[in-house]
Amino acid sequence: MARVTIEDCLKNVESRFSLVHLAVRRVLQLRAGAPPQLDVPKNKEIVHALREIAAGKVNADNIRQLEEIKALPEIGPAEEMDLVRSEVKEILEEASMYDASVEFVEMEGLEDQQQGED
Repeated sequence: MARVTIEDCLKNVESRFSLVHLAVRRVLQLRAGAPPQLDVPKNKEIVHALREIAAGKVNADNIRQLEEIKALPEIGPAEEMDLVRSEVKEILEEASMYDASVEFVEMEGLEDQQQGED
């Protein structure tokens, strides 16, 4: 495939400075697992990001929208609640002088009361 040039990218970006910032943000997104906007195999992240910019798939207007698209792990509501409870217990153990299980049981009782009122 033909090389991507800076001139190709500058057709879609205001300045070289903007191009650098846009490319860096897109590379970080790709490294974090963001879905590619072009199907171009065997490219390094920076080359892939520049190809997307040159093709007009990534620009200053939609880069934030692309950042918001994150791959979340597929977990069910019950597993999510267990995860939240374990994290709350850890936080309470670190921040409290009392045993986390005592405070956590009291919190569960409050949640049950609030649900009963609704």
